[in-house]
This record gives sequence, C-alpha cells and structure tokens, in this order.
Amino acid sequence: MQSGWKMLGLLAGFAGTASWGGGSNYGIEPGTLQPFRGKVKEWAVPAGSFVREPAIAPDGSVYISVLQSSRIARFDPRTETFSLWNLPEGTRPQGLLIGKNGHLYYAGSGSGTIGELDTANGKLMQYKVPSGGDPLALVMDAAGIMWFTVQTPGRIVRFDPATRAFREFEVGGRPHGIAIDRAGFVWFCNFAGDRLGRINPADGNVNELFTGEGSRPRRMAASVDGSLWATLYGSNRLIQVDPQKMRIMKEYPLPEGADGGAYAVTTDGSGVVWANEITSDAVVRLEPKSGQLQALRLPSSNTGIRKMIVDAQGRLWYVGSHNGRLGVIE
Repeated sequence: MQSGWKMLGLLAGFAGTASWGGGSNYGIEPGTLQPFRGKVKEWAVPAGSFVREPAIAPDGSVYISVLQSSRIARFDPRTETFSLWNLPEGTRPQGLLIGKNGHLYYAGSGSGTIGELDTANGKLMQYKVPSGGDPLALVMDAAGIMWFTVQTPGRIVRFDPATRAFREFEVGGRPHGIAIDRAGFVWFCNFAGDRLGRINPADGNVNELFTGEGSRPRRMAASVDGSLWATLYGSNRLIQVDPQKMRIMKEYPLPEGADGGAYAVTTDGSGVVWANEITSDAVVRLEPKSGQLQALRLPSSNTGIRKMIVDAQGRLWYVGSHNGRLGVIE
C-alpha cells in the first residue's frame, strides 16, 4: 500500500539515520544490567490520576505524564522525591521524551498539540498539530526530529522542534506505537488494521506488513541487532520483525494466554526484550538468544502498564496507569 503525505510549513531535510541503539528511540541509549537481580521497587505518583508514560532524562530523572489531571511529574531517583508541573486544562498528555535542547516534549492527546516544557524555569509552549486529533506515541531521530502517532484521524506526523514545522502522513486505521529502524524508516502499529506500517520519510511511501487477523498490534521497539519487536494485543503475542525484508522472524506467545492483552515493549543494550500484558500484574523478560522467557510479578495489583523504558544503567522503568505507581526493575 502507498499513501500520499501532506506537507505543512518549512521542512528540514531527511536526516537519513535514526537515533538508534535499542529501546524505542527516546534519545537515551539503553544500558545493560550486570548482573540482573530481578529486584522491583515502586512509588506512588502524586496526583497519579491515570499516569500514562515515563521518559528518562540525561541526568537519570524520570518524567511521567499524568493523563487525567493534565500534569507532568518528575521523579528524582537519588532523593526518591517528586515534582509536579500543571499543564493547560484538557491537555491530557501521553507520549514524552527529552529533546536535544534538554526540554521535555509531550503529546497533548486532549488538545491536539505537541507541548514543550522548559523544566528549569517552567516555561511552557504548545504547538497545534495542523490536523488536530489525539497525538499519542512520540519518538525522536538522530537529528532531533520527532515523530508521533495520531489515532484520529489516522496519521503519522513529523515535527521539527527547531522550525516548529509539521509534516503529516495519512495512513488510516488507528496508529498506536511507533519506532525508527536502523535505516531511518519510521514504523508504526496500525491497531485497527492488524498491520505494521513503514514510512519512507524521503518520499512519503507507506508499506505494510500483515500481523494476523485480530492481532491488533499495539507498541514497537528497536533492538541493537537491527530487528524490531512489537506486541500483538489481540492475540497476546510478541513478534520479532526483520525491517529490511519486512517479515516476521519469530513469534512468542505470552504467559497469560489469548486474553492477556500484550501492550508495552522495549529492549535493553544487550538486546533483552521486555514486554507486559495489560491484564497481568507482571512483566515478561525475554532473552532472544536462548529463547528463555521469564515473568516477574510486581509488588502491587491492578497495575495496567502501557509504557516501559530502559535507562542508561539498564534498569527498566514503568508506570501503572491503573494504580498510579512508578516502578523500577533492576
């Protein structure tokens, strides 16, 4: 399938290669824990009304989007304390990342915006997405260009923080998770279409990979070996994808069975894959070389993890959207 794109504003050239070293293209090179102990610790997020996603800053602090109360929380792992910023009412932030300028960027799903927060002085700027809608998942390439999904209408959008220009790709369906492969192609989960999509940023062409009837792909992550990983929410499977050949290499059924609801996925610096099932209070650790799959039970219940990320030390951070808790596994 091919789809045209709509270009708005002044565009910078395509950078060619992505910010790529594993994980999910959030600007942080994920590390590897040696040894891995499986230790879990959690903290209650203040005003944690449906906390949504974490993002790691270069100093190791963790930012968290608080969807329902339209806030951003920051956690300092050294002092184990939180700070809070209020966003405009109705912003409903979801995806987060730290830009090359050190500012925090968020996807305002309730206001159809990309927000920029200077956490040093609290200055806030919001940029309206031309098509509006509900921006969701946010990633960044090597040049600092950001890409995000908009579920309604179904679009992938490129945002240049330097020029504040948007470029929109119409893809249909309900795009959810997003990642960038080693060649710089932008991949996304077409949740409603049971497909993964791949955009060539240079010409706007879109190709698709069918993931199975009722599979409903949810999230994606890039690994250090060049492969991509995606969760299939509908069939509760984890798949490994060859992005060059556009084929599924392996499939792994997850422990909770068909109704587990595979959701978040990320990788560490050695290629270990982390995933979760939205119905389970556990996360799954997969070592692709051996095929060993291990489920780690969490200390709290009704967790509802929708996003996980590995920091530079190799620790896995997650937020429980249902119970309002931030957790780390090391």
